[in-house]
Amino acid sequence: MFQISPGGFFLGGRPLRLLSGALHYFRVLPEQWPHRLRMLRAMGLNTVETYVPWNLHEPRPGEYDFTGLADLDRFLHATRKAGLHAIVRPSPYICAEWENGGLPWWLLADREVRALRCRDPAYLAHVDSWFDRLIPIVATHQVTRGGNVLMVQIENEYGSFGTDTRYLEHLAAGLRARGIDVPLFTSDGPDDFFLTGGTVPGQPATVNFGSRAAEAFRTLHRLRPDDPAMCMEFWCGWFDHWGAEHAVRDPEDAARALEEILAAGASVNVYMAHGGTNFSTWAGANTEDPATGQRYVPTVTSYDYDAPIDERGGVTDKFLAFRAVLKGYADVPLPDPLPPAPLLPVSSVELNQSVRLLDALDEVAGAAVWAPQPPSFEELGIGHGLVLYTSRIPGPRGPYPLTLQGLADRAHVFLDGRPAGVLERDATEAVDGVAVVGAHARLELLVESMGRVNYGMGLGDRKGVGKVLHTQQMLHGWTARAVELGHGTPDRLTWGTAGEGPGPVFHRGFLDVEEPADGYLALPGWSKGYVWVNGFCLGRYWEERGPQRTLYLPWPLLREGRNDIVVLELDGCARPVVQLRDSPDLG
Repeated sequence: MFQISPGGFFLGGRPLRLLSGALHYFRVLPEQWPHRLRMLRAMGLNTVETYVPWNLHEPRPGEYDFTGLADLDRFLHATRKAGLHAIVRPSPYICAEWENGGLPWWLLADREVRALRCRDPAYLAHVDSWFDRLIPIVATHQVTRGGNVLMVQIENEYGSFGTDTRYLEHLAAGLRARGIDVPLFTSDGPDDFFLTGGTVPGQPATVNFGSRAAEAFRTLHRLRPDDPAMCMEFWCGWFDHWGAEHAVRDPEDAARALEEILAAGASVNVYMAHGGTNFSTWAGANTEDPATGQRYVPTVTSYDYDAPIDERGGVTDKFLAFRAVLKGYADVPLPDPLPPAPLLPVSSVELNQSVRLLDALDEVAGAAVWAPQPPSFEELGIGHGLVLYTSRIPGPRGPYPLTLQGLADRAHVFLDGRPAGVLERDATEAVDGVAVVGAHARLELLVESMGRVNYGMGLGDRKGVGKVLHTQQMLHGWTARAVELGHGTPDRLTWGTAGEGPGPVFHRGFLDVEEPADGYLALPGWSKGYVWVNGFCLGRYWEERGPQRTLYLPWPLLREGRNDIVVLELDGCARPVVQLRDSPDLG
């Protein structure tokens, strides 16, 4: 039914130009899917593309979740109801600026797994088990079975990582064996080393770029003369890192690049058409040098991406510019865009209940684990959050530097219960002048994880701390208590008023609404931490670092009447008040 030839794509024997847009179901609440899909059609698109993040659906080995935000089946039904074709780009690896590139953290705890994204037998055994659960869901939605899925991707941008063609062939064979009979494809950058390392013999290749379409398609045609011209990722915007400038792209410049793709007769997938949000702890990270994995830079909570449909689902200047271009290639009249949800009134909410994290460990932390050296987050069985490591420094001695080797990613240091400093990966990893006056000093490290690297040689990023040295001497004998942060974490707390003491503090207050609506939460005067609304983790904030200064609050999270807002502030705030605003501040 759906066929690929050097001249393009055909559906039912008729030519079909794929005018696609990326929209990730896992970055948008299910109640908002119909609105966002209608916005894709209003922009002039006939297809929607989505990744499938393995780690979202299998949070622990053999435990699967396809409900709520993870309901892939429901999403694909919604895409068909919206009148859109679909392209599915399943795991094992997706990149997507998503935690660990979609690979589950628990792969890093399996000592049998020696390498990722290759023919490592233990890794492939996990992949095969995951495919057994995932692929039948995708298969039922193929056009060959009356659905709307036209194409399925083999891995993702593999040419940016390795050259194990037989690994890709194993994945392709696994897709076929589990019922995928629509065309398979790969996608890579348009350089020769990408396309020679990441493609599969006999399977079409597509290219990813943000500009210079003619040059990219010439390289594709030279290396893959039998493949049609398609840009699987037209990068119309970009993502942000904490501490960097907010990325934007001029709408007219992006529209000209889109027109160049279409004028060449090619198909396109706009990445992103609508970005959405990295809720909870799902934001990934990059390294400034992907080839070496050096200099860690975590990704912000918003995945607005400067996309034509903004994080709240609204029309932007880029949307209008793209619609003007795409209108000339549409074979049906474009529907009008829908307005986004109403906005909540501007207000402030005082968070007047509180509890110190270190006072609430019995409620939110796991049991204490002893080890000669600090165990990793993966060894402790958690994906993301905080781990309190405790040991002793013998004395009297010093003063000497206290050095944390292999810190991932940030640590509050306490000596005998008093704050001694905050250390960061790739920045300050030592506290100078640590002396022990008596027989020993109690050393506590509260280590926070940020996103795992999702691209390049830094993939497989373990969290925690490797070795702790006082001068040149390694410190042994550690206990560790893990606090996993995610949806529902504050539900286990007993609230009151936090007294004096060190460490992070949970704050709670209440937002009363007449009717659920969208909003933006701002935290001026706060430092760094996490926000929950009615138990749902909106994600991380880092007011001191930026560029993002507001968190998008989607209307489906709210209920009529009283709503619960909880903030875990790690570094201390001037006043525990959050603001509800009517516009975003992404930097």
